[in-house]
Amino acid sequence: MKAASVPFSSPSRALLTLAGVAFASLALAGTTSLPGSGWMAKLAALLPQPGQVVQLMEQRPNLTLVELQRRVTLRGGSPDALKAVIASAAKGQKPSYDERLGIPRAEFERYLVFQPVLTPTGKVVRLPLTREGNRLRFGDAPALGGVLRGLVLDLGTGELRTPEGFVTKPRPITPSEAPDRTLDIRGGYEWVVKGNSPVTQNGVNGQLQLLHLTGGQVIFSYYRLSMMRGTIQEGGIIFGYSR
Repeated sequence: MKAASVPFSSPSRALLTLAGVAFASLALAGTTSLPGSGWMAKLAALLPQPGQVVQLMEQRPNLTLVELQRRVTLRGGSPDALKAVIASAAKGQKPSYDERLGIPRAEFERYLVFQPVLTPTGKVVRLPLTREGNRLRFGDAPALGGVLRGLVLDLGTGELRTPEGFVTKPRPITPSEAPDRTLDIRGGYEWVVKGNSPVTQNGVNGQLQLLHLTGGQVIFSYYRLSMMRGTIQEGGIIFGYSR
């Protein structure tokens, strides 16, 4: 698959204070609240099939590091400050300006093009996905880290049910025409699920995106902060496939 340029004080309160979703930057197209006519057929055409082989992806920072290193070196900037910038970028974090670099902040910002690039990892996995009537149920595999395990998609209603016990409906993602877009999105769907129960000590704050790209490629991403019986886990997965 070709690389695509592309975003507590107690357990029961944790899910209410989550600042955002790590993979939200993938949704560069606009979203609307209600699907239009024929949306179920369009959704079904994008969903992975049982046994679908997918390419695992990851977001990597896009930095003009070579030019930045050259300028810092020419200006006699601090090697330690430069190493800190490179280390932040390697972790997928936006590096902060440090005056020890020896270049003005405005110049630093010009070199810092921080739009995540969606890149294949070189790993493929056969999705542990089963169909039970109108429902698609996700299992687990070593490469998936348990992130998808227990998710259920209802093909009749489009509802997503999480293993924490919460349900949400999809909303469409409209095509993006922005000149600075990093993904050529033709459409797709998004599920945002939030909830918590002090009784069961279960909760979730998650986002699932299904993006239809030019050429028939599909990007599937899911990130969630999960609490099961008071135990908190955080994780995400991105993969691509063709339909």
